[in-house]
Amino acid sequence: MDEKEEKEITREGNPACPEGKAGQLMLERMNASHYQVTGWALSFWQMNEDDVVLDIGCGGGMTLHRLSSSIKTGHLYGVDYSETSVEESRALNASDIANGKMTIENASVEALPFEDETFDKIITVESFYFWPDAVKDLEEVCRVLKKNGVFLLTADVYGKEDLPEKVKENIKTYKLRNPDIETFRRYFKDAGFSECIVHTKEGTDWICVEGHKE
Repeated sequence: MDEKEEKEITREGNPACPEGKAGQLMLERMNASHYQVTGWALSFWQMNEDDVVLDIGCGGGMTLHRLSSSIKTGHLYGVDYSETSVEESRALNASDIANGKMTIENASVEALPFEDETFDKIITVESFYFWPDAVKDLEEVCRVLKKNGVFLLTADVYGKEDLPEKVKENIKTYKLRNPDIETFRRYFKDAGFSECIVHTKEGTDWICVEGHKE
């Protein structure tokens, strides 16, 4: 697939809320293209077999699929407000859903369908760009995170001065929220996280913002 075809699929598939056949193709591509940055982010977690884990904006379901090998007696949850994403995630993780290890629901970060302090760990990969309200939505994440829990916000681009022009064009075209490091710190503090640790990877534009709750 050439660059022109990829751009057309992205445009038709709608990165903010994948839909239709183009959305399915885009999600398959994202499962592959987000694999490395996700693995890097997951290195900041120490997984326990009984963890209860949530993936917000679970997309094509690859992050949940990767986490499955670490969870034995806990449970994995995924939410996405795209029905196409939910369908793709469920298809990829059908066996874990069938055996009761995983639940994937159609829901938005604005109103997570869970009780307070449900999750030991929460992750989002490449979805914060599209969240409706940065601080309010992070407050909702903090609400469902257990005390001493950890949230990872992961993206392969953030607000830095030397971004390539092509990346800047995509940010503008798709109206991506793309904060710099200090803005991320402020968002997390305002949302109620007790500690915010920012990781970046040399030679990339990757960022992983680690939020802790006391």
